[in-house]
Amino acid sequence: MKHHLISAADLTHDDAVLILDTAEEMARVADRPIKKLPTLRGRTVVNLFFEDSTRTRISFEAAAKRLSADVINFSAKGSSVSKGESLKDTALTLEAMGADAVVIRHHASGAPYRLATSGWIDGAVVNAGDGTHEHPTQALLDAFTMRRRLVGAGQGLGRDLEGRRITIVGDVLHSRVARSNVHLLTTLGAHVTLVAPPTLLPVGVEQWPCDVSYGLDEVLPKSDAVMMLRVQRERMNAAYFPTEREYSRRYGLDGDRMAKMPEHSIVMHPGPMNRGMEITAEVADSDRCTAVEQVANGVSVRMAVLYLLLGGSEPATTARPEGNN
Repeated sequence: MKHHLISAADLTHDDAVLILDTAEEMARVADRPIKKLPTLRGRTVVNLFFEDSTRTRISFEAAAKRLSADVINFSAKGSSVSKGESLKDTALTLEAMGADAVVIRHHASGAPYRLATSGWIDGAVVNAGDGTHEHPTQALLDAFTMRRRLVGAGQGLGRDLEGRRITIVGDVLHSRVARSNVHLLTTLGAHVTLVAPPTLLPVGVEQWPCDVSYGLDEVLPKSDAVMMLRVQRERMNAAYFPTEREYSRRYGLDGDRMAKMPEHSIVMHPGPMNRGMEITAEVADSDRCTAVEQVANGVSVRMAVLYLLLGGSEPATTARPEGNN
């Protein structure tokens, strides 16, 4: 493993499979009466969040604590950042406090890369979402969820997603989740199709290693997994589609559309959902929807990432003898 995790594009096939396999080991820890490992005892992980977050921040905090690390949660609101402190000075403060890893979410694309390459801190940097650029641990937990559902929770070790057909639907333009998933899923051998109105596709998308479609209905029957993206109104400064009803009619996933999908296929959503817009309550609450499962898997995947960056590459859960699980 490399020293930082900034982009899903930085991961090789072997890196990605190693993280997924390690996450499978970490998932077993959640089934124990005491959900803790001593692996990162004495290490300090800082959650440096310049943007609002629920799932990602809590997930990283839970992951670090389950590995026995000390966790410092830093929120830009109520900190010196609101007084105008720069990212550099914040980083130097964290370095002085002895941070071994910094998990950063920032509204500016490229901020985690700047932090990792500037020399301001010596610790590992994990990108928890930067602007509209990337969100690599979200892509990893999505791939982990797909492998468990499509290959099998017990049969997935060492396996990738070769030949699986994944469809990503919605606001690709503003979605860091979509970018990271295209990179990672392609690396793992999957075939990715983006479905969106032309106004919600980024310039240069034809250079991405995936197919692009403007129609949802013709793609659904051959999809192993359909990932619905949230329409990110907070990042929109123009009218990207006529009305919410029009968007929902053409690109929303309802019960009728779900019925067109193969029986084994799953519905995914990175959250939070706009119920009734990109996904109906009927679909969101169905057994085929993995949204809640993705949250649980996120803790296992982030445990794996922190462990591999800070702990080492030896097996993660061999501290206990057989029978004491």
